[in-house]
Amino acid sequence: MDFPRSSGILLHPTSLPGPFGIGDLGPQAYAFADFLIDSGQSLWQVLPLGPTGYGDSPYACYSAFAGNELLISPQKLVEDKLLVQEDLTVEATSSQERVDFEAAHKFKDSILRKAFARFTQNAESNFRTAFEEFRRHNLSWLDDYALFRALKDVHGGVAWNEWDVAYVRCEPAALASAAEKLSDQIEAQKFYQFLFFRQWFDLKAYCNERGIKFVGDIPIFVAHDSADVWTNPDQFKLNESGSPVVVAGVPPDYFSATGQLWGNPLYNWDHMLADGFKWWIKRVETTLKVVDIVRVDHFRGFAACWEIPGGDKTAERGRWVV
Repeated sequence: MDFPRSSGILLHPTSLPGPFGIGDLGPQAYAFADFLIDSGQSLWQVLPLGPTGYGDSPYACYSAFAGNELLISPQKLVEDKLLVQEDLTVEATSSQERVDFEAAHKFKDSILRKAFARFTQNAESNFRTAFEEFRRHNLSWLDDYALFRALKDVHGGVAWNEWDVAYVRCEPAALASAAEKLSDQIEAQKFYQFLFFRQWFDLKAYCNERGIKFVGDIPIFVAHDSADVWTNPDQFKLNESGSPVVVAGVPPDYFSATGQLWGNPLYNWDHMLADGFKWWIKRVETTLKVVDIVRVDHFRGFAACWEIPGGDKTAERGRWVV
């Protein structure tokens, strides 16, 4: 792949201006793309785009495959006739300078519920066909993610290893029962993902047609409280209760006397090797469909990582593991 000398700007979509308390994939995203074009730029670096968990960090997502529903544009939903303009009159936040994530979550949750209700009641056949096609193309992660989010809501938002033990262990009978009881919530989560990726790929096409490429991130580690770890516990170093045996970070240095305790569970590389690194291959394949260029964050972690005992409060007792 040819990489000519290029320049661009790093801007996570949440930082775009707008009237809804958080940046999104609507008109302001297209305006920023036009700014890049007018400025002679050719790259837009966006960082991870996944659904954020505790702390609202894009580096602690509920999934390495899903998109952040907070980035769904309400204005685009009006264009799709899933909302009406009056639905957008609720003031998302009093601040236009900084994201108020609590207010943004509340507002977006409200309008997305309305959009889903209108879809289920009045969806045109071509819109429903597109949704069904999206579901088929994303079977490898979508069902597990939607169930994870539904169960997380049922359990009051606590981490998955604090759920009822049958769910922690992913017992088939318990999951089948939950899927039936929570079918509406699960379907809604799938629909939100459909909306996100529909809007994202529209924006990506607009940018690509005008010479702008997206640079995205693959953080080498994933969040413990994620669908990835919950559904693939053998791929990570966890104990019987689902808690990490060891976690990631970096050692003490000039900038931090106690090091950095990231808290991500470390991979069980022997297990991954045995199955041909299927999870990693799928992760990279999926990311390369979403963005044009990928940056692996903390790439050196493939060679060696700082392994810290689970439960430690600092990174001081860690060790380099090759």
